[in-house]
Amino acid sequence: MKLKFFNKENKIRQNKNESESRLRSFAFEDMSALYAALSTMPGGLTSEQAEEFQDEYGKNVITAGQQHGVLHRLREAVINPFNIVLLIIAGITVFTDVMSSSRPDWLTVGIILALVLLSSTVAFIQSQRSNSAAESLSKMISNKADVWRDGKRTEIAMDEVVPGDIVKLSAGDMIPADVRFLTTKDTFVAQAALTGESNPVEKFSSISEQPDDALTDLPNIGFMGSNIVSGSATAIALATGNDTYFGSMAKSLSGDRAKNSFERGVDSVSGLLIRLMLVMVPVVLLINGFTKGDWMEALLFAISIAVGLTPEMLPVIMTSTLAKGAVSMSKHKVIVKTLGAIQTFGEMDVLCTDKTGTLTEDKIVLERYLNPYGEDDTRVLSHAYRNSTFQTGLKNLIDLAIINRAQENGFAPELERFTRVDEIPFDFARRRMSVVLEDETGKRQLITKGAVEEVLATCTLAEMRGQILPLDDENRRIALETYEKHNADGLRMIAVAQKNAVPGSGAFSVADESEMVLIGFVGFLDPPKESAKTAIAALREHGVRTVVLTGDSEGVAIKVCGKVGVRTEQVLTGKDVALLDDEQLQAAVETCDLYAKLSPAQKERVVKALQTNGHTVGYMGDGINDAPPLHQADVGISVDSAVDIAKETADIILLQKDLMVLEAGVLEGRRTFGNIVKYIKMAASGNFGNMISVMVASIFLPFLPMLSVQILTQNLLCDFSQMGMPFDRVDAEYLKKPRKWETKSIKSFMAFMGPLSSVFDILCFAIMWWVIQANGLENAPLFQCGWFVFGTVSQVLIIHMIRTAKVPFLQSKPSLALWLPTLIVAAVTLLVGFSGLAVGLDMARLPLLFLPWLLALLAGYCVSTQVVKKIYVKLFGEWL
Repeated sequence: MKLKFFNKENKIRQNKNESESRLRSFAFEDMSALYAALSTMPGGLTSEQAEEFQDEYGKNVITAGQQHGVLHRLREAVINPFNIVLLIIAGITVFTDVMSSSRPDWLTVGIILALVLLSSTVAFIQSQRSNSAAESLSKMISNKADVWRDGKRTEIAMDEVVPGDIVKLSAGDMIPADVRFLTTKDTFVAQAALTGESNPVEKFSSISEQPDDALTDLPNIGFMGSNIVSGSATAIALATGNDTYFGSMAKSLSGDRAKNSFERGVDSVSGLLIRLMLVMVPVVLLINGFTKGDWMEALLFAISIAVGLTPEMLPVIMTSTLAKGAVSMSKHKVIVKTLGAIQTFGEMDVLCTDKTGTLTEDKIVLERYLNPYGEDDTRVLSHAYRNSTFQTGLKNLIDLAIINRAQENGFAPELERFTRVDEIPFDFARRRMSVVLEDETGKRQLITKGAVEEVLATCTLAEMRGQILPLDDENRRIALETYEKHNADGLRMIAVAQKNAVPGSGAFSVADESEMVLIGFVGFLDPPKESAKTAIAALREHGVRTVVLTGDSEGVAIKVCGKVGVRTEQVLTGKDVALLDDEQLQAAVETCDLYAKLSPAQKERVVKALQTNGHTVGYMGDGINDAPPLHQADVGISVDSAVDIAKETADIILLQKDLMVLEAGVLEGRRTFGNIVKYIKMAASGNFGNMISVMVASIFLPFLPMLSVQILTQNLLCDFSQMGMPFDRVDAEYLKKPRKWETKSIKSFMAFMGPLSSVFDILCFAIMWWVIQANGLENAPLFQCGWFVFGTVSQVLIIHMIRTAKVPFLQSKPSLALWLPTLIVAAVTLLVGFSGLAVGLDMARLPLLFLPWLLALLAGYCVSTQVVKKIYVKLFGEWL
């Protein structure tokens, strides 16, 4: 084992070293040698070359760390703690029933192996279905890359990128391969996934003067797994897929994700049941060995009890329910990237969301272009048009709205007068972007647009009705009044400024955004969605509070949120949040539902404060600025149209940007959680009750209450009856509020329901002993048949009693998928018990005299369960 581990470690180290050596040599090549080495040219690959390289290098996908093949899923289905226990028991039974017996009996071994086969087969089939569903769903979500092919810029799927491709990168893009930068403009890259460095790193196209720098510090190399935070670049793909630096580390980086509270809770209950079983088995063995004198029979009985107390269907129920949940959510246009997120989705009690496109139509309409006095002025639109057209970064909806309106107004020909010299890209600290243009006379102009306060901070002058005047207090007041008036009316306002005193040469930077001339404002309308108000009300009704975190101005945010039903009595801006320490913010987040003008780091901080207060937080966003809060949230939610980094960070992808879609997904998450909890509470309480019953029977009966073959058959029948649980209905009342995993709730449920089932088991013993007269060794098969029938039918019946807090069948109907197998199992059990088939399991046929007593016991059990249910709900506030 150690040798295998060291071989694997050596292989990983070797791959990493080879990858690092290759990238380092590319980083210091001159351009002609680099193009030659990759068989490409500045205009990119031809289509024929790309096809040839795709065949040679394969898809641009990292597979080294993936272990999701058929064999892996088969191994996971077979090898789990419960199956291991059963297989150990089967091994012991082979020794006791076959090898050490004068009459070899394979029946018990066969039934145990049938249990393993049943649970493993169902788990494997469900895993295969889940995987197939996930693969088909993931095809709906694909990240794209812009490359040059045949001399033209083309958008292709990221997995089609090959070494030698020339790639265009903008803010928000994932870097699709290991690349060398050919051109950069204020290019900042987040490479925390590789280095752990939280701050973005600036990249350049120049070759490093420090050849001994660490690979990740080389300024002209970018890595798959990182993303462009701001700026733009062109780059050449050096390595793809498993050949990348990230791919070489995939095996060492790959590992199981951290388990959520639900999975940890299931593990703790599973561990508890296994520990109880391990304590119970030797106790039962010793009691029966000493009281009955037949140690071999006592050992077989103890082994069978161990099988009966093993909840081997738990992995099956978990897999089936989560897989069914993922498929059901996909029908609501909700794609689950990680199955564990389904339960967290249902547990969510606070949804943080951006405003644009979620609460609004995401159809930005340019309404006004105003000078500082608030008068319509086409010069403002003209300058905004030049800025939006010539910037090379991500063109957002505001840019597109400006371009469309300007072209409608016939401004397109004026662009022919200008060429772009340079640009200063947008970032979330400055909240503005600039372009430097030159006209045919050689005159240069810097044009800036962005958030009003940030642009005003760069201005010392203002264009006031044709005159360039100082931006003194009076003129600033006039401009701000115009902004605030329209902002309060719900228009999203941005400022436009320019200056002509621009250097004739050299690179431009943020320092050049100074001594600007304010031209005016552009106002946009993004009307609220009609469905948003209904969706927020529906989420509130289901216990989910909606909190809006937006980078937009306060006025617009208040206007939109007021229309859709988000509370606006208290509003905190980015400045307010910056002034609060962590404790003050934790107090503020409990009452404030609207935050405006937030930076990405502040959004993340608000999410963290809510989590610290014990909330399960979902975050919904689709922009570059949403990546930090998406990563911080318990469940990250994005949309298919989001930027690459947002989709990569999210756990759940919506195919439709609508809160109503989200609400349907939340309910499906709770439904999934509810069905798993039903099984766990039933298995835990049932097993606890069986332990008490077996102890009582072992002490007072002169024979075994059931033979091993009978216990195993009963177990097999009960497992079959539970197969429909993942597909059961869940009461509407249960879906009304978020559901968190509570191990304490499971234990209290066991303490109430376990002894109740034991009371009726003991009543069954009494009826068989004194009424049916099965009270001697010679009548042991009859006694065993009576408890076999009652035990099986009562376990089937209790599924329906436990599945709802209401009166089963009358107030809450089970699904056909649950009702049918339970009916079949009950019918088969009664047929076996009251016919000659009982002999096949070493039992005696039950007399019809037992039937009314059986019905009375079952009716008493049901009525008692309902009474206990009411007491339990009164004490603990809920049933499941």
